Amino acid sequence: MRLPKLPKYTLRILLGLLATFFLLANAAHYINIGLIERLELISYDTRVRLTMPNTVDPRIVIVDLDEKSLAEVGRWPWGRDKMARLVDVLFDRYQIGALGFDILFAEPDVSSGLDKLQALEQGALRNIPEFKAQLSKIAPGLDNDTLFAKALDKRPVVLSVNFNFEKPKAGEFKAAGVLPEAILPGDAYAEHPFSVMTGYKYTGNLQQLQAHAAAGGHFNAEPDVDGVIRRAPLLIQHGKDYYEALSLAIARLVNGSPPLITKQPEKDIESLRIARTEISVGSEVTVLVPFRGSQHSFPYVSATDVLNGRLPVEALQGKIVLVGTTAAGLFDLRATPVGTVYPGVEIHANLIAGMLDNNFKQLPPYALAYEVLILLLAGILLSLLLPRLDPLTGSLVVILSMVLMVALNLYAWGQNIVLPLASPLLLIVAIFGLNMTYGFFVERRAKKQIAGLFGQYIPPELVDEMSADPESIKMEGESRELTVLFSDVRGFTTISEGLDPKALSQLMNEYLTPMTRAIHKHRGTIDKYMGDAIMAFWGAPLHDKDHVDNALAAAMEMLFLLRKLGPEFRARGWPELKIGVGLNTGPMSVGNMGSEFRRAYTVMGDAVNLGSRLESLTKEYGVDIMVGETTMEQATNMLFRQLDRVRVKGKDEPVTIFEPMGRLNRVSQEVKDEVARFHEVLSHYLARQWSPALAILTELQAQQPDCKLFALYRERIEYFMANPPEPMWDGVFTHKTK
Repeated sequence: MRLPKLPKYTLRILLGLLATFFLLANAAHYINIGLIERLELISYDTRVRLTMPNTVDPRIVIVDLDEKSLAEVGRWPWGRDKMARLVDVLFDRYQIGALGFDILFAEPDVSSGLDKLQALEQGALRNIPEFKAQLSKIAPGLDNDTLFAKALDKRPVVLSVNFNFEKPKAGEFKAAGVLPEAILPGDAYAEHPFSVMTGYKYTGNLQQLQAHAAAGGHFNAEPDVDGVIRRAPLLIQHGKDYYEALSLAIARLVNGSPPLITKQPEKDIESLRIARTEISVGSEVTVLVPFRGSQHSFPYVSATDVLNGRLPVEALQGKIVLVGTTAAGLFDLRATPVGTVYPGVEIHANLIAGMLDNNFKQLPPYALAYEVLILLLAGILLSLLLPRLDPLTGSLVVILSMVLMVALNLYAWGQNIVLPLASPLLLIVAIFGLNMTYGFFVERRAKKQIAGLFGQYIPPELVDEMSADPESIKMEGESRELTVLFSDVRGFTTISEGLDPKALSQLMNEYLTPMTRAIHKHRGTIDKYMGDAIMAFWGAPLHDKDHVDNALAAAMEMLFLLRKLGPEFRARGWPELKIGVGLNTGPMSVGNMGSEFRRAYTVMGDAVNLGSRLESLTKEYGVDIMVGETTMEQATNMLFRQLDRVRVKGKDEPVTIFEPMGRLNRVSQEVKDEVARFHEVLSHYLARQWSPALAILTELQAQQPDCKLFALYRERIEYFMANPPEPMWDGVFTHKTK
């Protein structure tokens, strides 16, 4: 099959590359396309469901505060005496290995009525010795919190804590209960802090209970933007210190409570190690939850059956037990990739199992580089190839590309590496769709080309204004006071000799586009491009009373945008560009001028020529922008530095030239002082007071030794000190070249 010539499909190629650019910008976080993020989350969930083992892990058992338990034992919360009996039964009868509570005990238990009896002892019955004696005997059995604390003592039990990530407002509740001992002291990381989620408020357990537990850990698992829980933080910072997750605390307890060791080669932590297990972590020390399957991937037993000894001993013997709830009224049901109503306690079970097996999938540090590379390869290849193929062949190429993309991703998934999938697939579909609907764009191409060509020279807002009042626009020549701008790239000949034609063309496009945007943004009209030079003017075709200020604003924004281009140009192996800008204001002839073969809307006159001369002089004085006297006089809120009085080539009358230093309300006092001191130099210079001028100039050069303007005046002053000027010398410098 013979392929047509490529240039025929330029627009289709550009559309494909444009789609590639947008997805690249999204991948690099320059823009945020929410749809892609949602699709990526959906693709992740799909991979989880397709590849999870769907087996039951017998090592971890969930003691469930289910509806059956609430019906038999009573509504929640249960008395701590029942919780104490539950702990005793689990360790004494069933000989479990470790116990974790996915429940908080932040409030004292007053269900026994002990507080009321004690109040009677201090009040109405204080004078009855028999009551006091009986109360002292029965009080220990009614102190449920003490009973529970004794049951926890010297046993491998982990209690929970919950953090809140919103900063508290003034006077707002900040804490309930106490925190467990921090796993990592903040002082150890004061010099090398790492990125981690910060909990500002917390709900912990009674100090009496936490003090008798072996450890404590948070049960936070923050959802993604769609409300689905896919990852969990293993560490959370509160104050200076760091607190471990419930799952991590239990895993350490099972391994003999070894210390937590962090691997922190640069800034962020890459992994956590407990005993011989090293857990790779992602951003903010989080891990992706390694779901084994849907709900009941771990054995569930009813809490009431445990309390009543209905289970065989081997059902729990040596197991890790988590106490949690699936009862709907207790609100511990979450949305996850494997179920929209999923018990929170089973999320912790999955995390513990992942730590025991060291089985976590992670988004690697090079995921962004992979996404950018795969988008570039797929985008460029398909953008160039699909326009040259017939629809059937193109469809087969797209299907094959998608199959290869999915296969590569699933292979990485099998190695526990999570790579982006949605954005490459979306790019393939987008390029294919653009090519299939190309006819729609062809029908409108002529109109778009005309509008695009017109918009290259006139800002869109001016086009709209001209359309609203076309009778006010005069195309024939007329005289107006306008402001003209000339800009030129310094050393362009040397730059062009160092680049091949294609690279030079790309460089010029990358340079001229933002420069043109700056001019258009400030209501300027592009007169023409002259190679690397730009000519623009303000005040026509529409009248603009602020043409001077708008021209100055455009010139300063051009310099700002050029500085922003510097790093990008260096990254592409291009030289950084420096430009000189000349601005002048005065009467000019403006209109549609030319021959019967070609005409253009342009400006002419002495004021235009002076603007061009000023641009040429910028390199002589080492400044970026130079303006004439009329421009300086009509500008508002702008600080100027007088540079010189000169005679430019082609004009006999001297002109004063200035450099704009910035908006008066924005420039620093240091700049204002420097301008004032330089004006003192000029005053002494024009008065032939060489020594005072040189003394001030020496001070200025000490602050800015590389300033070409200061060096120029030092050279002149030193020359005149050795060769005094003639009596008629007026301080005007005559330039012999353009």
